[in-house]
Amino acid sequence: MGMTMTQKILAKHAGLESVTEGQLIKAKLDMVLGNDITSPVAINEFNKNGFTDVFDKSKISLVMDHFTPNKDIKAAIQCQQCRNFADKYDIVNFYDVGNVGIEHALLPEKGLVVPSDCVIGADSHTCTYGALGAFSTGVGSTDMAAGMATGEAWFKVPGAIKFNLTGELNKWVSGKDVILHIIGMIGVDGALYQSMEFSGEGLKNLSMDDRLCMANMAIEAGAKNGIFEVDEVTLDYVKGRTDRTFETFKADHDAHYNRIIDIDLSAIKSTVAFPHLPENTKTIDEVGKIKIDQVVIGSCTNGRYSDLETAAAVVKGKKVAKGVRAIVIPATQQIYLDALRNGLLEIFVEAGMVVSAPTCGPCLGGHMGILAPHERAVSTTNRNFVGRMGDTTSEVYLASPAIAAASALTGYISDVED
Repeated sequence: MGMTMTQKILAKHAGLESVTEGQLIKAKLDMVLGNDITSPVAINEFNKNGFTDVFDKSKISLVMDHFTPNKDIKAAIQCQQCRNFADKYDIVNFYDVGNVGIEHALLPEKGLVVPSDCVIGADSHTCTYGALGAFSTGVGSTDMAAGMATGEAWFKVPGAIKFNLTGELNKWVSGKDVILHIIGMIGVDGALYQSMEFSGEGLKNLSMDDRLCMANMAIEAGAKNGIFEVDEVTLDYVKGRTDRTFETFKADHDAHYNRIIDIDLSAIKSTVAFPHLPENTKTIDEVGKIKIDQVVIGSCTNGRYSDLETAAAVVKGKKVAKGVRAIVIPATQQIYLDALRNGLLEIFVEAGMVVSAPTCGPCLGGHMGILAPHERAVSTTNRNFVGRMGDTTSEVYLASPAIAAASALTGYISDVED
Protein backbone atom coordinates (compact mmCIF):
# COMPACT_ATOMS: atom_id res chain seq x y z
CA MET A 1 0.00 0.00 0.00
CA GLY A 2 1.19 3.55 -0.75
CA MET A 3 2.10 6.23 1.78
CA THR A 4 0.79 9.67 2.63
CA MET A 5 3.02 12.77 2.54
CA THR A 6 3.65 12.53 6.28
CA GLN A 7 4.45 8.82 6.13
CA LYS A 8 6.99 9.36 3.34
CA ILE A 9 8.80 12.05 5.32
CA LEU A 10 8.87 9.90 8.46
CA ALA A 11 10.12 6.87 6.53
CA LYS A 12 12.95 8.93 5.06
CA HIS A 13 14.02 10.24 8.46
CA ALA A 14 13.78 6.80 10.04
CA GLY A 15 15.93 5.28 7.28
CA LEU A 16 13.11 2.94 6.23
CA GLU A 17 11.66 2.13 2.83
CA SER A 18 8.13 2.45 4.14
CA VAL A 19 6.11 2.93 7.32
CA THR A 20 2.50 2.18 8.22
CA GLU A 21 -0.07 3.75 10.51
CA GLY A 22 0.59 2.90 14.16
CA GLN A 23 4.21 1.84 13.63
CA LEU A 24 6.73 3.05 16.23
CA ILE A 25 9.82 4.60 14.69
CA LYS A 26 12.87 6.64 15.69
CA ALA A 27 13.50 9.49 13.28
CA LYS A 28 16.32 11.94 12.76
CA LEU A 29 15.47 15.60 13.30
CA ASP A 30 16.20 18.66 11.18
CA MET A 31 15.15 21.19 13.82
CA VAL A 32 14.40 21.22 17.55
CA LEU A 33 12.51 24.27 18.77
CA GLY A 34 11.83 25.78 22.15
CA ASN A 35 10.64 29.09 23.57
CA ASP A 36 11.15 31.03 26.79
CA ILE A 37 8.48 29.04 28.63
CA THR A 38 9.24 25.50 27.49
CA SER A 39 13.02 25.68 26.99
CA PRO A 40 13.92 26.14 30.69
CA VAL A 41 12.15 22.86 31.52
CA ALA A 42 14.00 21.14 28.66
CA ILE A 43 17.32 22.65 29.77
CA ASN A 44 16.76 21.32 33.30
CA GLU A 45 16.10 17.84 31.90
CA PHE A 46 19.12 18.13 29.60
CA ASN A 47 21.35 18.88 32.58
CA LYS A 48 19.71 16.33 34.88
CA ASN A 49 20.38 13.55 32.37
CA GLY A 50 24.05 14.42 32.16
CA PHE A 51 24.17 15.58 28.54
CA THR A 52 27.28 17.60 27.81
CA ASP A 53 26.71 18.77 24.24
CA VAL A 54 23.99 19.33 21.65
CA PHE A 55 23.73 17.20 18.52
CA ASP A 56 24.00 20.15 16.13
CA LYS A 57 24.18 23.80 17.20
CA SER A 58 22.64 24.90 13.89
CA LYS A 59 19.58 22.63 14.22
CA ILE A 60 18.27 24.03 17.49
CA SER A 61 16.17 27.20 17.70
CA LEU A 62 15.48 29.00 20.98
CA VAL A 63 13.00 31.84 20.55
CA MET A 64 12.22 34.25 23.38
CA ASP A 65 8.70 35.19 22.34
CA HIS A 66 6.08 34.41 24.97
CA PHE A 67 6.79 36.77 27.87
CA THR A 68 9.16 39.17 26.14
CA PRO A 69 10.08 41.92 26.59
CA ASN A 70 10.09 40.36 30.05
CA LYS A 71 6.88 41.04 31.94
CA ASP A 72 8.18 40.16 35.41
CA ILE A 73 11.14 38.74 37.33
CA LYS A 74 10.19 35.11 36.69
CA ALA A 75 10.03 35.74 32.94
CA ALA A 76 13.41 37.47 33.08
CA ILE A 77 14.96 34.49 34.88
CA GLN A 78 13.54 32.06 32.32
CA CYS A 79 15.05 34.05 29.45
CA GLN A 80 18.34 34.36 31.31
CA GLN A 81 18.52 30.57 31.63
CA CYS A 82 17.89 30.16 27.89
CA ARG A 83 20.44 32.85 27.10
CA ASN A 84 23.09 31.15 29.21
CA PHE A 85 22.38 27.78 27.57
CA ALA A 86 22.61 29.31 24.10
CA ASP A 87 25.92 30.95 24.99
CA LYS A 88 27.35 27.77 26.50
CA TYR A 89 26.55 25.59 23.49
CA ASP A 90 26.94 28.28 20.83
CA ILE A 91 23.36 27.86 19.59
CA VAL A 92 23.20 29.52 16.17
CA ASN A 93 19.47 30.22 16.09
CA PHE A 94 18.93 32.08 19.34
CA TYR A 95 16.42 34.93 19.06
CA ASP A 96 16.00 37.49 21.81
CA VAL A 97 14.50 40.96 22.20
CA GLY A 98 15.46 43.15 19.26
CA ASN A 99 15.78 40.36 16.70
CA VAL A 100 12.97 38.08 17.85
CA GLY A 101 9.63 37.13 16.42
CA ILE A 102 6.79 34.82 17.34
CA GLU A 103 8.45 31.45 16.81
CA HIS A 104 6.11 29.94 14.22
CA ALA A 105 6.25 33.07 12.08
CA LEU A 106 9.99 33.56 12.58
CA LEU A 107 11.34 30.15 11.54
CA PRO A 108 9.66 30.07 8.12
CA GLU A 109 10.65 33.69 7.51
CA LYS A 110 14.28 32.89 8.31
CA GLY A 111 14.30 29.83 6.04
CA LEU A 112 15.01 27.50 8.97
CA VAL A 113 12.44 24.94 7.83
CA VAL A 114 12.12 23.60 4.28
CA PRO A 115 9.96 20.96 2.56
CA SER A 116 10.36 17.37 3.83
CA ASP A 117 12.03 18.45 7.09
CA CYS A 118 11.25 16.61 10.33
CA VAL A 119 10.73 19.15 13.11
CA ILE A 120 9.77 18.96 16.77
CA GLY A 121 9.07 21.85 19.07
CA ALA A 122 8.11 22.22 22.68
CA ASP A 123 5.02 24.16 21.68
CA SER A 124 1.80 22.66 20.40
CA HIS A 125 1.60 24.97 17.38
CA THR A 126 4.85 23.62 15.93
CA CYS A 127 2.53 21.96 13.41
CA THR A 128 2.65 25.31 11.54
CA TYR A 129 5.58 24.22 9.37
CA GLY A 130 3.46 21.68 7.56
CA ALA A 131 2.50 24.64 5.38
CA LEU A 132 5.95 24.24 3.83
CA GLY A 133 5.50 20.52 3.20
CA ALA A 134 7.43 19.52 6.33
CA PHE A 135 6.47 17.10 9.08
CA SER A 136 6.36 19.18 12.25
CA THR A 137 4.69 18.51 15.55
CA GLY A 138 4.61 19.67 19.15
CA VAL A 139 6.26 17.64 21.91
CA GLY A 140 6.89 17.90 25.64
CA SER A 141 9.95 19.58 27.07
CA THR A 142 11.51 16.19 27.96
CA ASP A 143 11.36 15.16 24.30
CA MET A 144 12.86 18.51 23.41
CA ALA A 145 15.76 17.84 25.79
CA ALA A 146 16.40 14.43 24.24
CA GLY A 147 16.11 15.91 20.76
CA MET A 148 18.69 18.60 21.53
CA ALA A 149 21.11 15.98 22.79
CA THR A 150 20.59 13.16 20.28
CA GLY A 151 18.99 14.71 17.20
CA GLU A 152 16.34 11.98 17.23
CA ALA A 153 12.80 11.43 18.46
CA TRP A 154 10.33 8.54 18.71
CA PHE A 155 7.02 8.75 16.84
CA LYS A 156 3.98 6.63 16.31
CA VAL A 157 3.22 6.96 12.61
CA PRO A 158 -0.13 8.73 12.24
CA GLY A 159 -2.95 7.89 9.90
CA ALA A 160 -4.35 10.69 7.77
CA ILE A 161 -7.36 12.67 6.64
CA LYS A 162 -7.21 14.10 3.12
CA PHE A 163 -8.73 17.52 2.47
CA ASN A 164 -9.35 17.97 -1.23
CA LEU A 165 -9.49 21.72 -1.89
CA THR A 166 -11.34 23.25 -4.84
CA GLY A 167 -12.42 26.75 -5.79
CA GLU A 168 -11.19 30.16 -4.68
CA LEU A 169 -11.80 32.26 -1.58
CA ASN A 170 -14.13 35.24 -1.72
CA LYS A 171 -13.12 38.76 -0.75
CA TRP A 172 -12.31 39.19 2.97
CA VAL A 173 -12.31 35.39 3.47
CA SER A 174 -8.96 33.86 4.43
CA GLY A 175 -7.22 30.70 5.56
CA LYS A 176 -8.41 31.45 9.11
CA ASP A 177 -12.00 31.09 7.97
CA VAL A 178 -11.16 27.84 6.17
CA ILE A 179 -9.58 26.19 9.18
CA LEU A 180 -12.31 27.40 11.54
CA HIS A 181 -14.87 26.00 9.09
CA ILE A 182 -13.04 22.66 9.08
CA ILE A 183 -12.71 22.49 12.86
CA GLY A 184 -16.39 23.39 13.18
CA MET A 185 -17.16 20.53 10.80
CA ILE A 186 -15.04 17.75 12.32
CA GLY A 187 -14.66 18.93 15.93
CA VAL A 188 -11.67 19.48 18.23
CA ASP A 189 -11.00 15.73 18.27
CA GLY A 190 -11.98 15.10 14.67
CA ALA A 191 -8.41 14.48 13.55
CA LEU A 192 -7.08 13.00 16.78
CA TYR A 193 -3.47 11.80 16.26
CA GLN A 194 -3.88 11.96 12.51
CA SER A 195 -2.21 13.98 9.78
CA MET A 196 -4.41 16.61 8.14
CA GLU A 197 -3.18 16.58 4.53
CA PHE A 198 -4.22 19.38 2.16
CA SER A 199 -4.10 19.08 -1.63
CA GLY A 200 -6.29 19.60 -4.68
CA GLU A 201 -6.65 22.13 -7.48
CA GLY A 202 -7.82 24.82 -5.05
CA LEU A 203 -4.46 24.73 -3.29
CA LYS A 204 -2.96 27.20 -5.76
CA ASN A 205 -5.49 29.80 -4.61
CA LEU A 206 -4.21 29.79 -1.02
CA SER A 207 -1.30 32.07 -0.16
CA MET A 208 1.55 30.89 2.01
CA ASP A 209 0.14 32.98 4.86
CA ASP A 210 -3.23 31.20 4.47
CA ARG A 211 -1.44 27.85 4.62
CA LEU A 212 0.68 28.77 7.63
CA CYS A 213 -2.48 29.80 9.47
CA MET A 214 -4.31 26.58 8.59
CA ALA A 215 -1.41 24.28 9.47
CA ASN A 216 -0.96 26.21 12.73
CA MET A 217 -4.48 25.29 13.85
CA ALA A 218 -4.34 21.61 12.89
CA ILE A 219 -3.68 20.88 16.56
CA GLU A 220 -7.04 22.50 17.38
CA ALA A 221 -8.67 19.55 15.59
CA GLY A 222 -6.52 17.16 17.64
CA ALA A 223 -4.19 16.41 14.72
CA LYS A 224 -0.63 15.18 15.05
CA ASN A 225 0.28 17.51 12.21
CA GLY A 226 -1.07 19.41 9.24
CA ILE A 227 0.73 19.32 5.91
CA PHE A 228 0.30 20.92 2.49
CA GLU A 229 1.38 19.43 -0.80
CA VAL A 230 4.39 21.36 -2.11
CA ASP A 231 3.65 23.47 -5.20
CA GLU A 232 4.91 26.62 -6.90
CA VAL A 233 3.58 28.78 -4.06
CA THR A 234 5.72 26.81 -1.60
CA LEU A 235 8.81 26.88 -3.78
CA ASP A 236 8.48 30.62 -4.43
CA TYR A 237 8.29 31.22 -0.68
CA VAL A 238 11.32 29.07 0.15
CA LYS A 239 13.39 30.45 -2.72
CA GLY A 240 15.96 32.93 -1.47
CA ARG A 241 15.41 32.01 2.18
CA THR A 242 17.73 29.01 2.24
CA ASP A 243 20.56 27.43 0.31
CA ARG A 244 19.69 23.95 1.57
CA THR A 245 18.75 21.24 -0.88
CA PHE A 246 15.56 19.33 -0.19
CA GLU A 247 13.19 16.72 -1.55
CA THR A 248 9.46 17.10 -2.00
CA PHE A 249 6.96 14.32 -1.43
CA LYS A 250 3.48 13.75 -2.76
CA ALA A 251 1.13 11.12 -1.43
CA ASP A 252 0.97 7.90 -3.43
CA HIS A 253 -2.16 7.41 -5.51
CA ASP A 254 -3.01 4.37 -3.39
CA ALA A 255 -2.23 5.97 -0.02
CA HIS A 256 -4.78 5.09 2.65
CA TYR A 257 -6.81 7.88 4.21
CA ASN A 258 -9.19 7.36 7.09
CA ARG A 259 -11.40 10.08 5.61
CA ILE A 260 -11.45 12.21 2.46
CA ILE A 261 -13.20 15.55 2.83
CA ASP A 262 -13.96 17.88 -0.07
CA ILE A 263 -13.71 21.59 0.69
CA ASP A 264 -15.03 24.16 -1.81
CA LEU A 265 -13.18 27.34 -0.89
CA SER A 266 -15.70 29.50 -2.74
CA ALA A 267 -18.49 28.31 -0.44
CA ILE A 268 -16.76 29.32 2.80
CA LYS A 269 -17.97 32.44 4.59
CA SER A 270 -16.21 34.51 7.23
CA THR A 271 -16.37 32.35 10.36
CA VAL A 272 -16.21 33.04 14.10
CA ALA A 273 -15.47 30.50 16.84
CA PHE A 274 -17.54 31.22 19.95
CA PRO A 275 -16.39 30.44 23.51
CA HIS A 276 -15.05 28.15 24.71
CA LEU A 277 -13.86 25.81 21.93
CA PRO A 278 -12.55 26.40 18.40
CA GLU A 279 -15.20 23.97 17.12
CA ASN A 280 -18.05 26.21 18.32
CA THR A 281 -18.28 28.05 15.00
CA LYS A 282 -20.84 30.28 13.32
CA THR A 283 -20.68 32.08 10.01
CA ILE A 284 -20.64 35.86 10.32
CA ASP A 285 -24.29 36.12 9.22
CA GLU A 286 -25.29 33.83 12.11
CA VAL A 287 -23.50 35.78 14.85
CA GLY A 288 -26.03 38.37 16.00
CA LYS A 289 -25.13 41.55 17.91
CA ILE A 290 -22.43 40.73 20.47
CA LYS A 291 -20.75 43.66 22.22
CA ILE A 292 -16.97 43.41 22.69
CA ASP A 293 -14.35 45.11 24.85
CA GLN A 294 -11.12 44.20 23.07
CA VAL A 295 -9.67 43.19 19.71
CA VAL A 296 -6.31 41.45 19.22
CA ILE A 297 -4.75 41.17 15.77
CA GLY A 298 -1.56 39.11 15.85
CA SER A 299 -0.13 35.78 17.10
CA CYS A 300 1.57 32.87 15.33
CA THR A 301 -1.76 32.31 13.58
CA ASN A 302 -2.49 35.74 12.13
CA GLY A 303 0.32 38.21 12.80
CA ARG A 304 1.93 38.06 9.35
CA TYR A 305 2.23 40.97 6.95
CA SER A 306 -0.81 40.08 4.85
CA ASP A 307 -2.88 39.88 8.06
CA LEU A 308 -1.81 43.39 9.05
CA GLU A 309 -2.38 44.61 5.51
CA THR A 310 -5.94 43.28 5.57
CA ALA A 311 -6.65 44.86 8.95
CA ALA A 312 -5.22 48.20 7.81
CA ALA A 313 -7.40 48.15 4.68
CA VAL A 314 -10.47 47.77 6.91
CA VAL A 315 -9.65 50.50 9.45
CA LYS A 316 -7.94 53.08 7.20
CA GLY A 317 -9.39 56.54 7.74
CA LYS A 318 -11.73 55.28 10.47
CA LYS A 319 -11.71 55.17 14.27
CA VAL A 320 -11.95 52.34 16.79
CA ALA A 321 -15.31 52.36 18.59
CA LYS A 322 -15.49 54.02 21.97
CA GLY A 323 -14.81 51.51 24.75
CA VAL A 324 -12.87 49.07 22.56
CA ARG A 325 -9.18 48.39 23.12
CA ALA A 326 -7.56 47.34 19.85
CA ILE A 327 -4.11 45.74 19.95
CA VAL A 328 -1.98 44.95 16.90
CA ILE A 329 1.05 42.66 17.26
CA PRO A 330 3.31 42.16 14.23
CA ALA A 331 4.65 38.61 14.40
CA THR A 332 8.31 39.39 13.65
CA GLN A 333 10.70 42.32 13.58
CA GLN A 334 10.77 42.14 9.77
CA ILE A 335 6.98 42.26 9.60
CA TYR A 336 7.03 45.21 12.00
CA LEU A 337 9.59 46.98 9.82
CA ASP A 338 7.68 46.28 6.60
CA ALA A 339 4.46 47.53 8.19
CA LEU A 340 6.27 50.64 9.41
CA ARG A 341 7.83 51.44 6.04
CA ASN A 342 4.56 50.89 4.18
CA GLY A 343 2.47 53.06 6.47
CA LEU A 344 0.39 50.35 8.14
CA LEU A 345 1.44 51.26 11.66
CA GLU A 346 0.46 54.88 11.03
CA ILE A 347 -2.98 53.71 9.91
CA PHE A 348 -3.38 51.66 13.10
CA VAL A 349 -2.27 54.43 15.44
CA GLU A 350 -4.45 57.02 13.71
CA ALA A 351 -7.40 54.64 14.08
CA GLY A 352 -6.83 54.51 17.85
CA MET A 353 -5.09 51.13 18.00
CA VAL A 354 -1.92 50.26 19.91
CA VAL A 355 0.98 48.47 18.22
CA SER A 356 3.17 46.08 20.23
CA ALA A 357 6.63 44.64 19.71
CA PRO A 358 6.54 41.00 18.48
CA THR A 359 5.29 38.76 21.30
CA CYS A 360 2.78 36.00 21.97
CA GLY A 361 1.48 38.29 24.71
CA PRO A 362 -2.27 38.07 25.23
CA CYS A 363 -2.79 34.85 23.22
CA LEU A 364 -1.99 32.71 26.26
CA GLY A 365 -3.01 35.24 28.90
CA GLY A 366 0.59 36.39 29.31
CA HIS A 367 0.63 40.16 28.94
CA MET A 368 -0.21 42.99 26.51
CA GLY A 369 -3.97 42.59 26.73
CA ILE A 370 -5.36 40.51 29.60
CA LEU A 371 -9.14 40.41 29.99
CA ALA A 372 -10.99 41.42 33.16
CA PRO A 373 -14.03 39.53 34.49
CA HIS A 374 -16.88 39.21 31.97
CA GLU A 375 -15.02 41.04 29.20
CA ARG A 376 -15.22 39.85 25.60
CA ALA A 377 -12.51 39.88 22.94
CA VAL A 378 -12.41 39.18 19.24
CA SER A 379 -8.99 37.72 18.57
CA THR A 380 -7.07 36.38 15.58
CA THR A 381 -5.33 33.88 17.87
CA ASN A 382 -5.89 30.12 17.87
CA ARG A 383 -7.52 29.16 21.17
CA ASN A 384 -10.52 30.39 23.14
CA PHE A 385 -10.56 28.03 26.13
CA VAL A 386 -11.92 29.16 29.49
CA GLY A 387 -9.52 31.74 30.94
CA ARG A 388 -7.23 31.57 27.91
CA MET A 389 -6.83 35.35 27.68
CA GLY A 390 -7.54 36.40 31.25
CA ASP A 391 -10.25 35.98 33.84
CA THR A 392 -12.18 32.70 33.72
CA THR A 393 -15.43 34.60 33.15
CA SER A 394 -14.05 36.41 30.11
CA GLU A 395 -14.87 35.28 26.57
CA VAL A 396 -12.70 34.97 23.45
CA TYR A 397 -14.16 34.87 19.94
CA LEU A 398 -11.72 33.64 17.28
CA ALA A 399 -11.87 35.32 13.89
CA SER A 400 -9.88 36.48 10.88
CA PRO A 401 -8.00 39.81 10.77
CA ALA A 402 -10.75 41.26 8.55
CA ILE A 403 -13.53 40.43 11.02
CA ALA A 404 -11.41 41.49 14.01
CA ALA A 405 -10.65 44.86 12.43
CA ALA A 406 -14.28 45.42 11.40
CA SER A 407 -15.41 44.56 14.94
CA ALA A 408 -12.96 47.07 16.42
CA LEU A 409 -14.71 49.81 14.44
CA THR A 410 -18.26 48.97 15.55
CA GLY A 411 -17.76 47.62 19.07
CA TYR A 412 -19.67 44.48 18.07
CA ILE A 413 -18.68 41.33 16.18
CA SER A 414 -19.13 42.61 12.67
CA ASP A 415 -18.59 41.82 9.02
CA VAL A 416 -16.54 44.10 6.80
CA GLU A 417 -18.50 46.90 5.17
CA ASP A 418 -17.31 47.31 1.59
